[in-house]
Amino acid sequence: MALLEIRELSKSYSGVEVLRDISLDVASNEILALIGPTGSGKTTLLRLIDLLEKPTRGSITFHGKDVTSISEKKKSKMRRKMAMVFQKPVMFKSSVYDNVAYGLKIRRDMDLNSKVTRAIRSVGLEGYERRDANTLSGGEMQRIALARALVVEPEILLLDEPTANLDPNSAAAINDLISGLARNGMTVIMATHNMLQCLKLADRAALILNGHLIGVGKPEEVLRLPEFSANICSNDILL
Repeated sequence: MALLEIRELSKSYSGVEVLRDISLDVASNEILALIGPTGSGKTTLLRLIDLLEKPTRGSITFHGKDVTSISEKKKSKMRRKMAMVFQKPVMFKSSVYDNVAYGLKIRRDMDLNSKVTRAIRSVGLEGYERRDANTLSGGEMQRIALARALVVEPEILLLDEPTANLDPNSAAAINDLISGLARNGMTVIMATHNMLQCLKLADRAALILNGHLIGVGKPEEVLRLPEFSANICSNDILL
């Protein structure tokens, strides 16, 4: 059984359908890359998986349980098994340490200090604990956002363009971190425009165009699909 099963998932906003009949399985410990041009529906799919929004039709099954129609209380509990990092993470007006510790404070985790220390170390920001998070670079903020997600020990990590607009060194550091997460048993679903990142990191890729799932498979196979080639020149897919 797949860790995550998505069946005939659709989402509409004000009568406009942005995702239609998406069916997809995600296995434990894999990195799945969602690829496609801006507006294709990648971020919407991530938000649906993270239970931030409810689908118009279809279902999402996590550990064999349909989570699309559960109560808000149960949904909140289920979301604790996932974590999402947005393309432009927002920092709280506080220190790096407090930003990373926020989720654990809400959960009243008794092991907060050691977990925060490990998470900050894992993203290479030792010594930054007392720095004002909002004074750091874009790449450093992205690493803080990753630490903030990792500290709650999710089963599934959802990433929306994790290296967009970062300098090459910061992007390389984030890529190395993502690769290490999968080796340590975490499942990662990542929306990306960067095909080199997709080829380097992903076990599988899913091509989404105009809200439709066009194909799923090994990255090098999906990138050879005619539909992918037809959208390279007219859209902002990076090679």
